Amino acid sequence: MFSHFLASALVLSAAAQPAPLASGATGADLPIEQQTALRCATAIAIATERQRTGTAGNEDWPDLLENQRGREFFVRSFARLIDDTGLSREELALRGRAEAEALAADNAMLDAVMPPCLLMMRASGL
Repeated sequence: MFSHFLASALVLSAAAQPAPLASGATGADLPIEQQTALRCATAIAIATERQRTGTAGNEDWPDLLENQRGREFFVRSFARLIDDTGLSREELALRGRAEAEALAADNAMLDAVMPPCLLMMRASGL
C-alpha cells in the first residue's frame, strides 16, 4: 500500500507534465533544511517499502511498518515541504523522484543517510 502511495506520487508528477524546472530539480536549490527533509522523506519511503517486501535492508533500522510510521513521516514531510516551499505536489514529486532514483541506485548512500533520517523521524514524534 505504501509503495502505491509513492508510485502514485511519481505517476502523478509524470502525468501532470508541469513546466520544466530549472536545473537542480533534485532539491539542491532548496535551503539545507528542506533538502534534508526531501532526502529523508524519500529515504524513509524506500526503507519502508524494502521492509514491506522483505528485500534487502539494514537490520538495525527500526520497524517502519509499525503504525505506518514510515508512511506517516513521508506524508507529513511532503506536506510540510509543499507548505514551506510553495512548490506544487507535482514539482515536489519530480524532486522526490530524482532523490529516490539516486538512493535506490546506491545502497551505500541509503545506508549512510538512514541514521540521521531516523533521528529526524524520531524527533518528529513518530
